Amino acid sequence: MVFTVPSSQIGEKLIWKHLCKESFSFDLVIEVYDLTKVKLKYCGVHFNSQAIAPTIEQIDQSFGATHPGVYNSAEQLFHLNFRGLSFSFQLDSWTEAPKYEPNFAHGLASLQIPHGATVKRMYIYNGNSLQDTKAPVMPLSCFLGNVYAESVDVLRDGTGPSGLRLRLLAAGCGPGLLADAKMRVFERSVYFGDSCQDVLSMLGSPHKVFYKSEDKMKIHSPSPHKQVPSKCNDYFFNYFTLGVDILFDANTHKVKKFVLHTNYPGHYNFNIYHRCEFKIPLAIKKESADGQTETCTTYSKWDNIQELLGHPVEKPVVLHRSSSPNNTNPFGSTFCFGLQRMIFEVMQNNHIASVTLYGPPRPGAHLRTAELP
Repeated sequence: MVFTVPSSQIGEKLIWKHLCKESFSFDLVIEVYDLTKVKLKYCGVHFNSQAIAPTIEQIDQSFGATHPGVYNSAEQLFHLNFRGLSFSFQLDSWTEAPKYEPNFAHGLASLQIPHGATVKRMYIYNGNSLQDTKAPVMPLSCFLGNVYAESVDVLRDGTGPSGLRLRLLAAGCGPGLLADAKMRVFERSVYFGDSCQDVLSMLGSPHKVFYKSEDKMKIHSPSPHKQVPSKCNDYFFNYFTLGVDILFDANTHKVKKFVLHTNYPGHYNFNIYHRCEFKIPLAIKKESADGQTETCTTYSKWDNIQELLGHPVEKPVVLHRSSSPNNTNPFGSTFCFGLQRMIFEVMQNNHIASVTLYGPPRPGAHLRTAELP
């Protein structure tokens, strides 16, 4: 996420990673994109103010020696990096094009920068490199008795998904691998066909239980009994801090569906679930290799997945969550693609909003793309 402070006030962007439903978050990067709006000090001495311009000479005087800068010829930017701090100089604004020598001495390049070149942008972050910046581990004070999923692996057999393997984090004492003095790390697995009691013993009580009152997609079902009203309703176990929903059959009380949420901004359910860090093996059929698999993650984009598959996927079902008196949907429609007993809900920017996993079909039943959660 990016939060921008108006340029008339500060001229900063705060980029952070949202961590959980209770709105705990950590700053990843602070970008100062207008240095004329701020005064900056290092070790008590100004290097940027109304009287002091942040020139490359001033940066060198204030911060000392560092590794050679990095030149991006495509963007005409020169980046000077320190630990936890980067300065960017805009080169296309100079009157003379800089002379760049890729092979100068000792394996280093050479770039002649004019005197008085000033900083265009400044980045403050945690770590050695801006590109490798990661959010710190969530502190134990944020757990508040909840269990979080470090990773979720989708298990599959020859026909499709068979269940989930979750690597869980919890605060407190008890059995499990100790990641530090008070954090427990342990694994649990749940499968299609597991009973309600099986899931409770593996994952604990859900944050909420939701009973499906209607199935708006029943019109797409091939079942001849689709018009017969059900005497009881299927129900979800909502695990918000895991980013997972589990649907149980109302008659058998066994798992029939898993829903994995990515919690991307711009989606209807944003900020309800913690992001599910899933890994899904996809079966890829290619002439050169039999039984090859590729991994789809929370950060995969749908166009990349289609490229891996090597063939077009059938046209999607358009899903539009209508607004209600107490709830509005300003984000527009999403698109649902069926693939290998899974439904990928894709946003308009090609990010995956959720993945729904289905168990093996019952005898005589047929799985359809339109059978949405």
